[in-house]
Amino acid sequence: MKRAALLATILGGAAILRAQCAQAAPSLGSLALATGWLGGHPTLASLRGRVVLLDVFTFECVNCTNVTPALKNLYAAYPRSELEIVAVHTPEVPSYQKAIGYVARQRQAAALPWPIALDNEHRIWDAYGVSAWPTQLIFDRAGHLRYTIVGEGQDRHVAAAVRSLVHGFMVS
Repeated sequence: MKRAALLATILGGAAILRAQCAQAAPSLGSLALATGWLGGHPTLASLRGRVVLLDVFTFECVNCTNVTPALKNLYAAYPRSELEIVAVHTPEVPSYQKAIGYVARQRQAAALPWPIALDNEHRIWDAYGVSAWPTQLIFDRAGHLRYTIVGEGQDRHVAAAVRSLVHGFMVS
């Protein structure tokens, strides 16, 4: 996914990529690589039939925290039967950011209502080819990756992608 990093640079920090082929696109199965969970542990079965937005972030990233209000608005706008958000906390530095207590305190302070997968070893990050914080990976109801949105300031693109999948159409 080096293409995402190049596009992010060209577009001034923001890149929007659409998965080209559902059969070749990564699935939600990579969530099984989490080293721990906070706020619940969704299973593939529990996510089936819903649009799923994975927010790959770290609490130390100001760009990531700037995305949170728009994600909260999306979360409030759709019933859980339509949309689920799952955060993937991938620490930027390998120290205190890996501690479950630290992540739990930050989650509570940010009042995040969705579950957080702990990705201390960057296995989920690598499985999805993530190259920057924040990255939103948006999966259709069948669990196929349809959109990858990189960077802050993409709130309307994230909302449009979610809306398109909830209502059953693709945006370009």
